[in-house]
Amino acid sequence: MNMYWHELKSLRKSTILWACAIIALAALFLSVYPGVAKDAEDFKKLLTGYPPAIRAMLGVNLDYFSSILGFYSMVFSFILLCGAIQGMHVGISILSKESRERTADFLLVKPVSRPAIVSAKLLASITMLLVTDIVFYAALSILVRLVNTGSYDEKTFFLINLTLLFMQLIFFAIGMFISVFFNKLRSALPISLGVVFGFYIIGVLISTGKNEKLVRYLSPFNYFNTAYIINHTAYEFSYLITGAAIFLIAIAASYVIYTKKDIHAVN
Repeated sequence: MNMYWHELKSLRKSTILWACAIIALAALFLSVYPGVAKDAEDFKKLLTGYPPAIRAMLGVNLDYFSSILGFYSMVFSFILLCGAIQGMHVGISILSKESRERTADFLLVKPVSRPAIVSAKLLASITMLLVTDIVFYAALSILVRLVNTGSYDEKTFFLINLTLLFMQLIFFAIGMFISVFFNKLRSALPISLGVVFGFYIIGVLISTGKNEKLVRYLSPFNYFNTAYIINHTAYEFSYLITGAAIFLIAIAASYVIYTKKDIHAVN
């Protein structure tokens, strides 16, 4: 329990910064919405001139882009991108920081098992990701009410935003899995950015094509289609299960590899 509280304290500053950054990004996008809603027909004519592939890449759906949910789903991919970077960065950092900060010897000589160490770090990380999303959703609910004059389906709005947590958890698990293969990692940020942007670009390329169901499994960014959520007020079950499987397999593999890993002493 002491390790859990220690990890919460160490993650506090970065969590506050990430939450503020994501809220600021959402606020920036939502500040544009009143102008879009006012001149909806002009924007629709403008977007109609774009090739279908470009509209798909940007997440534009002409049928409902002028509604608050339609507009928000269009810009939500950028919020997901930030959330994925946060999750990936936390995942890579949480186990590798002991070697990077030269505290591995101090931690591992304690009368506590390695699985217990991983569990404490895992729970603390997930707690802070949950805190980020709760604060974000609370702030966003206020912002939407400020810029939107009409009604909207709050359940659909909640489901769209819940995908932020799913995306963070998926990339957190991938990051944690990657980190156990490094004996010493100088910085987690370059790898975090590289992996997340790699999957994001794959997702963009997939969205500009036929978007076949089988191909969508290649990028977590394509697991939660906002258009589907708006139309069905639900997730696509097969992709939800795939995301959960990636999370569980990556976490389980991280436990096994870290438990057996030879962690070098600090010189």
